[in-house]
Amino acid sequence: MKPVTLWIVALVLTLASAIYQRKTGPSHPVSGKIVLAGQEVKYTFDRSWPGKTDQPVRMSVADHNITGHILFHRYNSGDRWTAMLLEREGDALVGFLPHQPPAGKLEYRIVLLDGGESFLLPVHNNVITRFRGDVPAWIMIPHILCMFFGMLVSARAGLQALFSDQRLKSYALWSAALIFLGGMVFGPLVQKFAFGEYWTGFPFGIDLTDNKTLIAMLAWVFALYAVFKWSRKRLYVVLASLVTLVIFLIPHSLLGSELDYKELERQSAAAQQR
Repeated sequence: MKPVTLWIVALVLTLASAIYQRKTGPSHPVSGKIVLAGQEVKYTFDRSWPGKTDQPVRMSVADHNITGHILFHRYNSGDRWTAMLLEREGDALVGFLPHQPPAGKLEYRIVLLDGGESFLLPVHNNVITRFRGDVPAWIMIPHILCMFFGMLVSARAGLQALFSDQRLKSYALWSAALIFLGGMVFGPLVQKFAFGEYWTGFPFGIDLTDNKTLIAMLAWVFALYAVFKWSRKRLYVVLASLVTLVIFLIPHSLLGSELDYKELERQSAAAQQR
């Protein structure tokens, strides 16, 4: 098979896995629509918020007879629900969720009132949003580029290994180097700026993003050793490529960093008693 064809297949696989990972992840916005007063109302609720400001919740609702409020509480805290009125800004209803420390989560839902009827949004589940710190572009951009091209070259290496062992050493080196830079150098920096910790995967925690990056890195270290030392190198490159593809199909930010509010309150109470 021609090299250009293999590159096209590798690019399609990489783009498809990246899109799937993002759209199925817990930080992807929740969208939907509902019919109120004979009009279709669309909504999009964020599930991730950067920076140090409150998180806005905005809906376009042209009918000024429709009002509403936000119900929210700190996720996994045992808090009671708090209700906050949505303010009218032209054709929009707007509210603000209070800012939380990095990795803090709020669970929320919108209640719209039309005459004597009330409507819950989203219809089936509450929205869980996670707050994070701002990540500088000089960290985020190289992280994204290295991980994307690491996945691309990894897929290309696996496809090449299905047909021949030409340039396998080069592909394996580039795959390992890009995943190392993106996931093991810039990745912890992203984690530190966003959530205050460099690494929350094994052996310190269960952060799936960190853990799957570690697995991909180990797979390519093993494949590199096989490429330079063993005769059946094509098999191990294919396996490393498959491992990388499969683990990066896991939704982004699944089992990510989460602030323990109960532990935070215990620490605060202990500090006040000193």
